[in-house]
Amino acid sequence: MILLLTVSSLFSQNFKPDSYSASDVSNMSTWELLKYDGLHMFNGAAYAYSRPFHWGKTDFYRAGATTLLVGGIYTFDEDSSDFFRDQKEDVPKLLRDFGWYFGSPQNNYGVTAGIYTYGLLAKSPEWRRTGVLMISSASAGGLLQQVLKAVTGRARPETGLGKHEFRPFSGESGYRSFPSGHTVLSFTTAYALAKHFDNPYVKAGIYTVGLISPVSRLWSGAHFLTDIVLSLAITIATVEAVDRYLDTRNGYGDKRYGKGRTGRDPQKMVFSFTATSNAIGVTLNF
Repeated sequence: MILLLTVSSLFSQNFKPDSYSASDVSNMSTWELLKYDGLHMFNGAAYAYSRPFHWGKTDFYRAGATTLLVGGIYTFDEDSSDFFRDQKEDVPKLLRDFGWYFGSPQNNYGVTAGIYTYGLLAKSPEWRRTGVLMISSASAGGLLQQVLKAVTGRARPETGLGKHEFRPFSGESGYRSFPSGHTVLSFTTAYALAKHFDNPYVKAGIYTVGLISPVSRLWSGAHFLTDIVLSLAITIATVEAVDRYLDTRNGYGDKRYGKGRTGRDPQKMVFSFTATSNAIGVTLNF
């Protein structure tokens, strides 16, 4: 992981503008587009890993605020886990099953690959961007969460060992609570897909679907609430980083950061989390 971060840092220092114009990309064959997109899937992930080396004051404020939020939630992690687990039998099995399957890698990558394939065959810059954003972000977040699971070795609520139990590098499935892989994959897909649409109500609907997997993991006792919240923070940071990278490439339609070809500033949507011992809330401002 240290080697990866070092390579990512060196990559970002040698960051070069896109050598292709929008016109060049629009005239590429399907095979050429696949190579172009494959390169930027990899580079997008590397760019995301390099971002902490280039954080500014605002970024550190956000990290600090996230730390304070998680610290507050940690104080009642066991109470909130008991609450969610008590709701399990009252939740329709169909909803619980959807949460499990949508966050599973084989199913999630099937969705993202399908979206990218459509964009590739249709030669749609916007849908290709969405597919590249999904795959690059999911790959970056997926690798990071696997490393963090092994390093932290946090016990799952279902083990009954409590929120303070950590066994790094144990290799046992019961000690892989942080972060939540289902949360990372499902909300990466939702958050990236929502960027494709301008309608705030469509975005909110997509976010809601993306949150089913995280909540289903709370119902099943697979994760504590702090695991889920931190996983969501990792997901949002990763998708935003990759999206900013794609904005520097010329083959993905309008710019999203700063004024694009429309001459308009992009809409900004802001998440805020609230949590108590028996409830969790997500507020979306737009």
